[in-house]
Amino acid sequence: MVSVTRAVFGDLPSGAGTVEKFQLQSDLLKVDIISWGCTITALEVKDRQGRASDVVLGFAELEGYLQKQPYFGAVVGRVANRIAKGTFTVDGKEYKLAINNGPNSLHGGVKGFDKAQPPALQQICDAGKTLVQWWRGADALAPFQDPFCSSSDCNGHRGPRVKGQKPWTWERERRTSQRLDQEVVWTPQVLSNGVQFSRVSPDGEEGYPGELKVWVTYTLDGGELTVNYRAQASRTTPVNLTNHSYFNLAGQGSPNIYDHEVTIEADAFLPVDETLIPTGEVAPVQGTAFDLRRPVELGKHLQDFRIQGFDHNFCLKGSKDKHFCARVCHAGSGRVLEVYTTQPGVQLYTGNFLDGTLKGKSGAVYPKHSGFCLETQSWPDAVNQPNFPSVLLRPGEEYDHTTWFKFSVA
Repeated sequence: MVSVTRAVFGDLPSGAGTVEKFQLQSDLLKVDIISWGCTITALEVKDRQGRASDVVLGFAELEGYLQKQPYFGAVVGRVANRIAKGTFTVDGKEYKLAINNGPNSLHGGVKGFDKAQPPALQQICDAGKTLVQWWRGADALAPFQDPFCSSSDCNGHRGPRVKGQKPWTWERERRTSQRLDQEVVWTPQVLSNGVQFSRVSPDGEEGYPGELKVWVTYTLDGGELTVNYRAQASRTTPVNLTNHSYFNLAGQGSPNIYDHEVTIEADAFLPVDETLIPTGEVAPVQGTAFDLRRPVELGKHLQDFRIQGFDHNFCLKGSKDKHFCARVCHAGSGRVLEVYTTQPGVQLYTGNFLDGTLKGKSGAVYPKHSGFCLETQSWPDAVNQPNFPSVLLRPGEEYDHTTWFKFSVA
């Protein structure tokens, strides 16, 4: 038996809308999901003594998710992971994306599906070629150089006035910010055992071609949380959706994950360059730090191989049907997480860029290696790598992938 309750989680700035929280509860799990980015904000799991702890990193209030933060619990897209130099070519046409991770585009760009971005005013540049975004700072507007505009007629977006438009006013910014923030909140539909979120990603959002209709459905059955992703496109576009939850099976706020035992069902992985883009090689894990086919204790493993952590795609053995992906155990609590998926890959990320500056739930801080992610996905930069499984979705087709997170006690 699963109960689903609905409540207000918080209000967006400037009266731009309300973010709701949906709590799914069974006899084994309790999961909180909000309509901002389809974000998992809490996930309570019992230990071997029957004591429940929240095992995902995140924030107790909406304000935490509106600040710059590393995608805690969010659905990321239109394309999860990295696209080299933020460019790709489809049907002979080159597309340029927003650059937000070194020289690359990460997790859909500056304003991806997670939508963790402050209110913005969008305007047409002087050349009438593109949109410009202006962020409201503490005292004044600060210009953001638009990455898409290459017109020689554009003045670099140095001023807020636009040809053919009324002068900028705070009221115009308030109305525009409200409209943009309403796009941020996904549309929810309560189910008997879960919740479904939907949105339409417009043609050209973050540089991607075509309108994309997206549905993300969370359902709960006993100790298993299922996440289904569906999408339909009006034009051929790359699509790769995943959930970016950070787990710590000892309980969120625990200082590290070194005592977690990890297994990943993969004979190969993708080596990466200095900007974390796959080199194109599909390398065997045998004899390397990436051989996780048998359980390894994470802290000892990192020390033995003298590596700083994982942020790599593992190439799964399974077919397009449901297959085993990974298993993580925490001996101290007895909690076990098993992951199954229909996807061809999983990104194991060990929180290498967490630095303890964010204050999370119950006053917790999140230092390096205080959480891990298992991001089921197609392979990174696949749109530029012809030997990788395709991520292109064409009109008339449907993107349909599912991941299962199964919790138990050993």
